[in-house]
Amino acid sequence: MSIAWRGVVGAVVAVLIAVFAACGPSDSSASTDVGRSDAPGVDATDAKAGWPDVIRLGLVPTEGGTDIRERFEPLRTHLSEALGRPVETVSASSYNGVVTAMANDQVEFCYYGPKSYVLASQNAGAEAVVLELSKGGVDGYRSILIVPKDSEIEEVGDAKGCVFAFTDPNSTSGCLIPSIVLRELTGEAPEDFFSEVRFSGSHGTSVLQVAQGELDIAATNDLDFGRMVEKGAVRRDDVRIIYESDPIPGAPWAARRELPATLKEAFTEAMLALNDKPEVLERFQNGGFRRTSDEEYDIIRAASKLLKEQESEGG
Repeated sequence: MSIAWRGVVGAVVAVLIAVFAACGPSDSSASTDVGRSDAPGVDATDAKAGWPDVIRLGLVPTEGGTDIRERFEPLRTHLSEALGRPVETVSASSYNGVVTAMANDQVEFCYYGPKSYVLASQNAGAEAVVLELSKGGVDGYRSILIVPKDSEIEEVGDAKGCVFAFTDPNSTSGCLIPSIVLRELTGEAPEDFFSEVRFSGSHGTSVLQVAQGELDIAATNDLDFGRMVEKGAVRRDDVRIIYESDPIPGAPWAARRELPATLKEAFTEAMLALNDKPEVLERFQNGGFRRTSDEEYDIIRAASKLLKEQESEGG
C-alpha cells in the first residue's frame, strides 16, 4: 500500500464534510444557556451541582514542565475567574502520562495533541470540546522536518545514515505524521533509513537540539517551532525546514466525558471568551479557539490505521 499523508487527508475529509453537513456548521460565537448561572430560571448553586471543588488541567509536554505551566498561567487565572473555582495545572513527562491522569480521574480537562486525544478518547473517556487555532486563525497546523541551518541535508533523501528524533510516540506532528511521510519518501522504516532514531520528549527539545547541532534532523510542528522563536529560545534562521505536511486538525481541549454537562459547557464558553482577549492569546502564541467534536479527529484515526498497515507491509 502506498498512500501519502496527503492522500489520507483527501479521503477522510470527504467523510468529514458529509458529517459536518448533516450536523450543521460549528460556530465559535454560538452560545447556550446550559451551565450559565445568569440564564433565566437557573439558580447559580444548581447550575454548579456536581462540580469538583478544584478543577485540574492536564497539559501534554510540548515544552518542559515548568515552561508549559508558565505559558498556561493566564489561562489558569482566566478559568478560575470564569468558573468560580480554583484551577490547577498538571503536566507530565510524557504524552501518555496525561492520558493516564485523565483515565485515573486526576484531571478534569486536558490539552492534548490530536493523536494523544484519540488515545484518550478510547482509553480515558476524553471528549473534545474546543480546538486550538493557529495565529492566522486557521484551525490546523503542520508537521515539519527540520535540520541545522548549515546542514548539507536539502531533502529527506539526503539524511540517509543521520541521527533523527521524533518527539513522543503519542505526538501527532512529532511522530505519527512523520512516520508515514518518512516511509513514503524513503521506502524504508525510519530505524532502517537513519543510523539512530531517538525520542526527544518534547517539541521544544527537538528544536533546541537541532539548532545546537546535537541532532541531524528532527520532526516537530510549525506552531511549536514558532513559539520557540517568539520566546527567544532559538532564532528562526538557526534551522531550516526541509518538509512541511498538509494541515493537521488543531490540538483539542478535552473534558472527562462523565463531568456535568453544565461544567463542560461553562468551560467551553470560557475558552471561547479568550478569543476576545488578545493579550492572553499572545501568551499562548495561537489564534484562539473554536468548538469541535470527536468526529473531527477521525482523520487521525485513519492515519494511525495507515501507519499500522505500512508497518505490517514493511515486515
